[in-house]
Amino acid sequence: MDGVREFLDVVEQHGGAKGHLLGLLHVLIGRKISKSNGEPISSGMSWRELATELKRRRWDPETIRELGLDPKSFAPRDRQRFWYSVISQVQVGSPQAAKAGDKFATIAKKLGYQIGPAPGGK
Repeated sequence: MDGVREFLDVVEQHGGAKGHLLGLLHVLIGRKISKSNGEPISSGMSWRELATELKRRRWDPETIRELGLDPKSFAPRDRQRFWYSVISQVQVGSPQAAKAGDKFATIAKKLGYQIGPAPGGK
């Protein structure tokens, strides 16, 4: 989990998630992430683990507006439940999310990370 936290730190510091939240969620849940030297970071997370991590990091709930969602329509006080609900609604396993994950992978590569292919992909 420490590797994921470091990954999210780097992504957040460089603004890599701005406009790419769906791709970031897709990558964190369903793809392998490693450093450019091949050191493994993650082989995927459960929705609950990701929701917990976004809560712990105090990820800005306003970012879900880029997904066409209104933060006010989710549980405002329980941030883990908030993020879990968001993840469940954005269809992170869809072809659209996989395409967004591919775009995010190019951003992650510039930040020193390798992202594996989408599940079921090449």
